[in-house]
Amino acid sequence: MFTIGTFDGRSTGNVAERTGVSAEQVRESYFRHVRQLEVGAWTLPQFWDTVQGESGASLPYAEFEALYLGSIHDNAPMYALLSTLPPQVRVGLLSNNYPVVSDHLRARPEFARFDALVFSNEIGVKKPDAQSFAALEAAMQCPAAQVAFVDDVQENIDAANACGFHGLLYHHDRHSAFEVELAAWLAD
Repeated sequence: MFTIGTFDGRSTGNVAERTGVSAEQVRESYFRHVRQLEVGAWTLPQFWDTVQGESGASLPYAEFEALYLGSIHDNAPMYALLSTLPPQVRVGLLSNNYPVVSDHLRARPEFARFDALVFSNEIGVKKPDAQSFAALEAAMQCPAAQVAFVDDVQENIDAANACGFHGLLYHHDRHSAFEVELAAWLAD
């Protein structure tokens, strides 16, 4: 929700464009192994070595990392909303994420507003696994029933609801309607 579009699609497209290898070749290897990043089993350099070897893409790791991090496209309205939430509203993030990317996000000034950051690559499981929601509840230090869980994937909303959270489905094209829905939930 804090990015627009799919990071994976954009990053693999950028790698393909930079290296001259087809996006299909890059994506075939990338998506075969990306779960290893999401659960913290592999480092980003290890992942890149594998993707290079399988796809034929060739780029020094430092250039790949810069290109990879440069594939993040912020959703400015969501960051603006985050900054307007009252301080008494606890804010957490549960993200299926990757090493280096999670560090990059954590270092951003906007992320100081979060009370809890839970990244799949650091806990070893990813959404929609119930263990990821248990980790979020623990990090938030309040019962799941008191937490609105916002995501742009229905499967994750369903899993959050099953774990006792109040799920709110988000799409950047309907941001204004989301703000109304969130405000109504916060007012309850």
